Amino acid sequence: MRVSDEAHRAIRRWRCPAILAAALIAACGGGSAAPTAAPATPSTPSTPSTPALDTTGFLEFVAGTAPLVIVAPHGGSLKPATVPDRTCAGCELLADANTEDLAQRVVASFERLTGKRPYLALNHLHRVKFDGNRDLDEATGGNAILNGVWNSWQVNLDSSTARAARVGGGRALYIELHGHAHAIPRIEIGYLLTGTQLRSSDAALSAGQVMRQSSIARLVSDAKSGASDVGLLRGATSLGAMLWAAGYPAVPSPTDPAPAAADSYFNGGYNTVRHGSSTGGATDAIQVECYSPGIRDTQANRTAFADAMAAILESYLRTHYGWQPS
Repeated sequence: MRVSDEAHRAIRRWRCPAILAAALIAACGGGSAAPTAAPATPSTPSTPSTPALDTTGFLEFVAGTAPLVIVAPHGGSLKPATVPDRTCAGCELLADANTEDLAQRVVASFERLTGKRPYLALNHLHRVKFDGNRDLDEATGGNAILNGVWNSWQVNLDSSTARAARVGGGRALYIELHGHAHAIPRIEIGYLLTGTQLRSSDAALSAGQVMRQSSIARLVSDAKSGASDVGLLRGATSLGAMLWAAGYPAVPSPTDPAPAAADSYFNGGYNTVRHGSSTGGATDAIQVECYSPGIRDTQANRTAFADAMAAILESYLRTHYGWQPS
């Protein structure tokens, strides 16, 4: 599934399954059998500090101890010659620069702050090879030898969110980090609501129960803070408000409630639908689109943002989920 502009608008590593490796060998002349999808079985987590590496290096999952999952699906740089390029019509091929490093820094900062480690998921393949935020056909560009990568990626994301929810007593938060190059330097927070919906008044949003269609629909019904639906979207304790308070402009927020009709705005994607609570489930999902200058462009800026984001996420979990690191 694809949502675009108005409508779109420790260490524990699990790598690509063995069947994918066999398919890649066959593609390079090492065999003649047609490639098939790998079985979608989640890996068994080790303790967060125990490394478990394999030879392919395409996907990485880090086991956690907090009800929080941090994901960077578009930050990879690997372009192995054995993996075909995606050539599908309309496929986005640009990577989100430095988001992989940003995700790792957020995880490390959160662990330093709380003593608990978020679950982490990284796609190390460049987007020209594989898109970690699309359905099977678009993610792989129709290249069947990548079916195993997609299955492993999505099933292990499912597994990570389920485990995070168990850690959180039945509830968890999924944060997906992206990068954008839109004209306005602000963080675009995606809840699966379009720009048109966000431009509605608070009263209209509440009357239409629009937030119950969002990727944090479950939180709307059980927020420990007692925040209203619109309050969670752009009120004083919303993610956007917390980002603004830390010095990072964000939309939606009390200061910037909605993008203008002419503004570009990313409101979520395949993963926000699959791993959020718009159709039920124990995990809420939020897509966080970061601009580059001041956030992603330098190591110092990434570190500063990671520290701020870690503090924000701790506050968000404590305020709305009632989570306390023990």
